[in-house]
Amino acid sequence: QPELGKPMRNCYSLPGPDFTYGMCMHKRDGGVPEAIGHWDSVKVKAKSPRKRVMPRDFVAMGRAAVDEGCTSARDFALYYKYMDIRCKDKGILRYGGKVPPGMTFGKPPRPPTPFFDLIQHRYKELWMEEQRARTRVQYMVKKKIGEVRENRTSFLRTHPLPVKEESFWHLRRFEKVWAPHNPSPDQRQLFWAS
Repeated sequence: QPELGKPMRNCYSLPGPDFTYGMCMHKRDGGVPEAIGHWDSVKVKAKSPRKRVMPRDFVAMGRAAVDEGCTSARDFALYYKYMDIRCKDKGILRYGGKVPPGMTFGKPPRPPTPFFDLIQHRYKELWMEEQRARTRVQYMVKKKIGEVRENRTSFLRTHPLPVKEESFWHLRRFEKVWAPHNPSPDQRQLFWAS
């Protein structure tokens, strides 16, 4: 039964002071002093740098062979045999190599913003000057265009078209002939005869 006025204990009793928790390693277990004094560090094996073999550059070899005067297939084969030109490694800087002198990596820094120009509203003044210059140019262009341009109507008023000469000759069948509403047979013959 639980003790009066105390919560019930539901735990086990701990083992004695000679008990070791976890695995006991007799060879290495020297406690904290050994851990502090002798760190187990893994020694890195030095890898022999394996040189990357690049493929042959046949385009460069062909150009060099033509420059040397090779014309037949046998000459080209002999040239390829004795002159071994390899492609250049584009990723040589990634895998280690000498950086060319004066080479800078990354983007160049942007020029610093002049702080006094910001305080004195210099950029606003420059913008206002540009706007004034643009307005002046537009005014001058408008002034030149201000003259009234001629359109077709005004041009025809000042320069009338030449008058067409009237032609008095017409085909007979297109001439207007007076015909009465109720013609007599004699008038009909006369009308159709004309």
